[in-house]
Amino acid sequence: MRISIASGKGGTGKTSLALLLASERPGITVIDSDVEEPNCHLFLKTEQKQEKVVTIMVPGIDNEKCSGCEVCAEACFFNAIAVVGGKAMVFDELCHSCGGCLLKCPQGAISEAEKPIGIVSSGYSTTVAGTRLMSGLLNIGVPSGVPLIKALLKEARTIEGEVIVDCPPGTSCSMVSAVKDSDYCLLVTEPTPFGRHDLALAINITQLLNLRTGVVINKNDGGDGDEAIEELCHSRGISVVAKIPYSHSFAREYSNGKISLENRTIAEDIWRQIQCVGRERKA
Repeated sequence: MRISIASGKGGTGKTSLALLLASERPGITVIDSDVEEPNCHLFLKTEQKQEKVVTIMVPGIDNEKCSGCEVCAEACFFNAIAVVGGKAMVFDELCHSCGGCLLKCPQGAISEAEKPIGIVSSGYSTTVAGTRLMSGLLNIGVPSGVPLIKALLKEARTIEGEVIVDCPPGTSCSMVSAVKDSDYCLLVTEPTPFGRHDLALAINITQLLNLRTGVVINKNDGGDGDEAIEELCHSRGISVVAKIPYSHSFAREYSNGKISLENRTIAEDIWRQIQCVGRERKA
């Protein structure tokens, strides 16, 4: 079963929740798909680490063959090719590696070459026995993490057993790529107006993808913000599966790179609810 943990905004505590749930399941695999700023390795320190360079294909122009006909530029939906002074120029930061320009060029002036965009790494935790961590790290200057996230999840596709995907924050293409193949998605929010607003955006995504979804309210202080989150969830037909109390000690342990087990009972209850959903799906 693949469980994704996402949030409509950063700083809600999705990584905290991912680590808390992982600590309750020996032998689980954690996938850190926040490739721009991965941080699960700070808590699940790994050994026997393996790394693989991930590349994408980008076009190159043979200026001797190029006639400046502009067919390639017209074929590119992403404006990654422009013809200036009768010669084509490639802006590979905009390229989506679709290969359309290669197929359309009447002179055969375009070829493709590999461009490294980041690495995928895998290892076993020394802090939580038996836990495997897979993560991606995007190269500086690469504008989109989507190809790296897809490569990371492809590497993890053959893994058996339960998998937790710690997703990128927000509701951009990166988040969509990370959650779309999940069996269940936990959306983490906080009881603030911003938290409610961005949770609504995240719910839009999971419902468009037809994903089974639950909500966890983090930093719960019993104020009016909880009621606003619960009203939103009720109106969208989504359950609030847990509330994690606001805690200075929890935050203190997290800031010191420790997985706090302060809310272990809550984690066990979340797992119980997820397993019930899994049984319903099989039935």
